[in-house]
Amino acid sequence: MHHFQYRDNRMFCEDVPVLEIAEKVGTPFYLYSHATLRHHFLTFQKAFEGVPHLICFSAKSNSNLAVLRLFGSLGGGLDIVSGGELFRGLQAGIPPDRIVYSGVGKREDEIEYALRSGIMMFNIESLQELELINQCGARLKKEAPIALRVNPDVDPKTHPYISTGLKKEKFGLGMESAAEVYKSASSFPFVKVIGISCHIGSQVTEVTPFVDALNRVKELIAALETFGISISYLDIGGGLGITYDQESPPHPDEYGRAISQALGDSAFTLILEPGRVIVGNAGVLVTRVLYTKEGEGKVFVIVDAAMNDLIRPSLYNAFHAIEPVVRDHKETVRADVVGPICESADFLAKDRHIPHVEAGSLLTVMSAGAYGFTMSSNYNSRPRVPEVMVKEDQFYVVRARESYEDLIKGESIPPFL
Repeated sequence: MHHFQYRDNRMFCEDVPVLEIAEKVGTPFYLYSHATLRHHFLTFQKAFEGVPHLICFSAKSNSNLAVLRLFGSLGGGLDIVSGGELFRGLQAGIPPDRIVYSGVGKREDEIEYALRSGIMMFNIESLQELELINQCGARLKKEAPIALRVNPDVDPKTHPYISTGLKKEKFGLGMESAAEVYKSASSFPFVKVIGISCHIGSQVTEVTPFVDALNRVKELIAALETFGISISYLDIGGGLGITYDQESPPHPDEYGRAISQALGDSAFTLILEPGRVIVGNAGVLVTRVLYTKEGEGKVFVIVDAAMNDLIRPSLYNAFHAIEPVVRDHKETVRADVVGPICESADFLAKDRHIPHVEAGSLLTVMSAGAYGFTMSSNYNSRPRVPEVMVKEDQFYVVRARESYEDLIKGESIPPFL
C-alpha cells in the first residue's frame, strides 16, 4: 500500500502533483510519502501487539533525518552499523537507549562513541570485537550491554549479495562457537550479556526461513541457560521483503503471527529491525528524459538519473517499475532506460515495455525508498540529488540538492602543485 496514485492521468504523492514538485525542485529527486511511511511503521508495530518488542528501524535502508525523526516519534528505535548512523540517529532525536549497534567492522572510536552515548546494545560479531569492546569499557569505566550475533545457517532464498545467514557469509558467529564466546563474555568485567541476535538477509519473501532461524536460536538460548547465561533480548533482525515486480511477500501480520507462534511463551523482549518493508514502497525517484535514440534494434531512453543515484538495478539487476508522471500516451515502446554515467552498467531498466516518452517527459522509478539515496554516490562528479517529503497537500525539501562546490568540500591542493 502506498500513496502514489494517478488522478486524471497525473501522478500524485498524497495530495501533491509530482509534476508540481519537479517544476519547483528540478530533477532528479527522491520523493517520500509521509502517510505511507507512517502507515507502514504502524502496520508493522501492530503485527506484534501482545509481544514485548521494540522496532529498531534499519538506518542503512534510509537514513534521512526526517524519516528517522518520524519513526522515533512513533516509538521506534534504530538499528545502526556505523558511527555516522549513530550520529544521524541522535540528531534525529532517537533516544540512545533505543539504538542497537550491529555490523561486522566497528572501529574503536565508533565503539567509544556508542558507549559514551549510552546505546541500548552492541550486536557483537567476533571474539576480537568482544575483547575490544571490553577494553573500551574499561577505559571509559562504562559497562557495555551486548548480544552476540549468531549465524543460524539458514538459506533466506534471496539475492546472494544480500544473504547474511549462511555459514559462508562474513556475518555473525557460528552456532557451534557462539556458546564458547558467550562463556568468555560473561567473564569480562566491562561487558554485560543481555541478548542474542541473528539476521538472515534482506528482501526475504517467505516466512519459513525466519521461523527456521528463530527455532535454531532458541536451541542455543536453551543451551546457554544450562551455563547460567540468561538472555533478556532476542534480536531477530529484519529482512522482510516487498513487492517490486511479481513477488508475493507475506504481509507483516502473517510474519508477526508466525514469529509469535514460534516464540511460544518465551519471556524475551523482541527486537525487530525492519527497513525495506517500511520505506521501500514509500519512496520513488523522479527523473526527466533527456534524449531518446534508436540503436541497432534497440531503443534507448536517456534520463537525468543514473546508477550513482539508484545503484540497485546495476548492482543486483533489481527490478523497479517505471511509470510516467503524466499518462498522455497509450502506446508503449520496448527500451533500455539509461543514465549519463560512462558505464555500460548504468541503467534503470533493460528491455522494458514503457509508455512512449519524448525529451522532457518525466518518469517515476517506483519502490525506491529503500537503499536508494543511502547507496548513492558522486561518481562522475555528479552532485547527489535532493530528498523531498510530502505530507498531505504540502511538500518539504528534507535534503537539499548538492552543488558543484559541495563536490570539492574538504579537498585541497598542496602547495607544491
